[in-house]
Amino acid sequence: MAAVSMSRGKLVGLVIVFLWFFVGGIAHFVATETEMKIVPPYIPWPRAAVLISGVFELLGAVGLLWRPTRRAAGIGLFLLTLAVTPCHVYMLQRPNLFAAIPIWALWLRLPIQVALLALIAWCTRRERHDGNSLSYYRAIKPSRFSS
Repeated sequence: MAAVSMSRGKLVGLVIVFLWFFVGGIAHFVATETEMKIVPPYIPWPRAAVLISGVFELLGAVGLLWRPTRRAAGIGLFLLTLAVTPCHVYMLQRPNLFAAIPIWALWLRLPIQVALLALIAWCTRRERHDGNSLSYYRAIKPSRFSS
C-alpha cells in the first residue's frame, strides 16, 4: 500500500510543534528551578509537576515523529498545553514576580498558546478521504493507477 504523503505546510507545522515541545521538555530538566517559579502556589509539588510535564513534553515530541503514534501524541500534547494554562494565567495575575519578563510578553503567551493548540490539532489530525480523491484510490489500490 502506498503511503499517503503529508503536505509541506503540515510538515512545517509538525516540525514547529516537535521543536516547541522537545526544547521545552529539555528546559524542564535544565532549568527546573526557573520553571518551578511559574507553577501557581495552589498546585502541589511544583518540582514534580515540572519534571512530570517535562517528561510528557518529550514523550509527545518523540511520538510526533512516528506516524502510528502521531495522533495520540497530538492529543496528549493538546491536553498538556491546556493543563499548563494556569501557569500562564498565574504569571499575568502576579507580574511583579516575573519582573524580568515584559508585561506584553506575558499577554502574548495566551494567543500563542491558542495558536499552538490549533497547530497541534491541525498537523496531527487524521487525514480523511472522501472516497472521490485520486490520492485515496492510489493509497488503497496502487496497482490500478500506477504505471
